[in-house]
Parts: sequence; structure tokens; C-alpha cells
Amino acid sequence: MKTNRRPQRGVALMEALVAVLLLSVCALAYAALQLRGLSSNTSSMWRSKAALLAYEMSDRMRANRTGVTTGKYNNLIAAEALAECGGAVACQPDEMAKLDYSLWNTAIANELPGANGAVCLDATPDDGTTAAPACDGAGTTFAVKVFWKERGEESRLSVAVRP
Repeated sequence: MKTNRRPQRGVALMEALVAVLLLSVCALAYAALQLRGLSSNTSSMWRSKAALLAYEMSDRMRANRTGVTTGKYNNLIAAEALAECGGAVACQPDEMAKLDYSLWNTAIANELPGANGAVCLDATPDDGTTAAPACDGAGTTFAVKVFWKERGEESRLSVAVRP
């Protein structure tokens, strides 16, 4: 008995199509992973810059111990007129505090997107927003707060300082 069976055709083509589909899905997943990693790296970079800037202000405070003990750093929230010292003219402790804050806030604005900072006495340093830094003036710990915009949302880094 003779049967007329035809051999299967097109199996290799189907296997190739499935392989291309799998490779495409893998490539898309890899691209999404790379984008997420890039986003995390950017966020980490901004947080690192904010930390360096916060520690810079704490070092400025330690360098002007007289300004700290006389209360010149107790509530630096809004930029005041820049003191005309620091170059050829020596600064008094209160002028140095204003100069420190002004230079520091300029550096923050240059390094971080939509950023500003606050220095104040605060019993609860890890709170506040750009509009309201939440400085209560209580306690013996200074808070150096850095605020910036990250992907449309406000981010904050606060460092407690005892100069």
C-alpha cells in the first residue's frame, strides 16, 4: 500500500520567526533595564552632589566658630545682601555668615536642578520643603538642608551639624 504523504515544509521558517520574536523581546527588556539604570545613576549623582554641598556648608560653619556661637547661622533661609568682604577686606563673623550662605546657595543653584538651601537650628532636621524649610529654632543641632527638583518632584537632603 502506497501512501501519498508530503513532507512538512516551512518548519524552519516558523522556528526563525519565533527566534526573531524572542530576540526582539530580550532586546527591549535590556533597553528598559539600561534606561532604569541611567535614571538611578542620575538620581545618585544629584544626591551625592547635595551631600558634598551640605558638608561644605558645615565646614564653613566650623571655620567661623565665632559666627556660630553668636547665632549668625541660626536662621539662614533667604538670601540677604551679600557682604562686601572676603577679598581684600576682612570679614566680621556676621558678614562671614552672610557671605558663606550666599556663596553656598549660589553653588547649590549651579550644581542641582531647581535647588536652594537652608541653615538653621532645628530639633527635627529631616523635614521641610523649599517653600517652608520647617526650621523651629529649637535645640542645639544645626540643620543644613538642601532641596532640589528631581523628575518633577522635590527631593531633600538634610545633614545635622554640631560645629
